[in-house]
Amino acid sequence: MNLIRLAAPAFFASTLNAAAASETYAFDPAHTEVRFCWNHLGFSRQCAHFVKYEGELQYDQADPEKSSISVKFAADSLETLVPVFNDHLKSDKFLDTKKFPEITFKSTKFAKTGDKTGKVTGDLTVKGIAKPVTLDVTLNQAGVHPINKKQTLGIGAVAVLKRSDYGVSLYAPMVSDDVSIEIQTEMNKKD
Repeated sequence: MNLIRLAAPAFFASTLNAAAASETYAFDPAHTEVRFCWNHLGFSRQCAHFVKYEGELQYDQADPEKSSISVKFAADSLETLVPVFNDHLKSDKFLDTKKFPEITFKSTKFAKTGDKTGKVTGDLTVKGIAKPVTLDVTLNQAGVHPINKKQTLGIGAVAVLKRSDYGVSLYAPMVSDDVSIEIQTEMNKKD
């Protein structure tokens, strides 16, 4: 299961053929990465990603600002490539994945900032705490995918949040309180 729900930027309107009033797009798991990164004691930038997530983009071509995206991440699918560190981040000292198995994002607002850029604001819920987060979104490309022949949106998004806002504050500020969220995805129109 892979997680995130974002409002579709208005710039999508000029990139797609006029079809149905509302279209549903889903993450292509083979071409999606959702990771978060932090500064580790000033020595390095460390990252982890979620392996399981699910979500859909509801795209309303007639009124793109009515579009939305919703994503759910399986918190225990966190992967650092170091098993003992995976367990540490999943423990009750950090994400407490047994008690809080999902992290969710649901869009609430979109603001266009350029031809292919926008800001998507939504509620991110971590450990049962919901806070607004704004993602800077870039439309990399839109069109018919040359391999799967489906209408596809290539999207990048970034945001920075404070982990302490979500009750994840151990070792801050030595290990940075600021965490960057980085998403690269291809979303395919569902049949």
